[in-house]
Amino acid sequence: MKNNIHKPKSKIWMTILPMYLFTIIFIAGPLIYMVALSFMTKKDVWGVVAQFSTASYQKILKPVYMNTFIQSIKLSFATTIATLIIGYPFGYFMAKLSERYKKLVMFLVVVPFWTNALVRMYGWIIIFRSNGVLDHILMKSGLTRTPLKLLYSYPAVLIGMVYSLLPFMILAVFSSTEKMDWSIVEAARDLGASRLQAFLTITLKVTLPGILSGIILVFIPSMGLFFIADILGGGKVMLVGNLIRDQLFTTRDWPFAAALSVVLMIVTSLFIWIYRKITHVKELEGIL
Repeated sequence: MKNNIHKPKSKIWMTILPMYLFTIIFIAGPLIYMVALSFMTKKDVWGVVAQFSTASYQKILKPVYMNTFIQSIKLSFATTIATLIIGYPFGYFMAKLSERYKKLVMFLVVVPFWTNALVRMYGWIIIFRSNGVLDHILMKSGLTRTPLKLLYSYPAVLIGMVYSLLPFMILAVFSSTEKMDWSIVEAARDLGASRLQAFLTITLKVTLPGILSGIILVFIPSMGLFFIADILGGGKVMLVGNLIRDQLFTTRDWPFAAALSVVLMIVTSLFIWIYRKITHVKELEGIL
């Protein structure tokens, strides 16, 4: 009998053990190494010295590096707001389509993921470059007389960010909107609420978890997508991801790159913590 009781537990451990090993080796191990590396000292030429130092974190406080963090956060906020303005109506109305058209629109939203992100970004270069597709359309329509200098600018990077991350916002809003009980909205309308009142008091509150999920899915990656800033910004827009890349492969200051990564991880973790707190409060309000 004892063997029969302990047998299922051993089987459970056999299934859980690979997951723990994977987490320790590929997630916890690299994170611990990165934190330890951030407190080491850079050698004069190559590598690091196992000598405790907080110089890398003090270096982040310099204005030039703090401005990079601020610029990255500003761009992330701008990207998130733009994707929310575009993605919320798109996801909301997509959820109200019939099943046939819903699948078609879902397919169109997901299709860009089938192509490599670098290829799609180079496609935007063809559109934005001087005398490119966009300039040709604008000048032919009489909206502009001279070519725009949109490529290698902040707006180009912002458009590239929005384009790359918009599907995440759309799918998050769509997921929460599709689960809505539309009879509640109809009841509010029957009781005299206007369309706007019903939307603000019911629809917006019900879809808030989807909005928050979309914000997290957009905001956090937008701080590290350095290749978009490289391709569409031409080196004129510097993000934290670009700074980390330069420290790793150009100046080879690995402790400083690790310190930047740790700070970036703390910032993103803070936003995730805020998201979990807000959603937890909303769940408690729903229960009460």
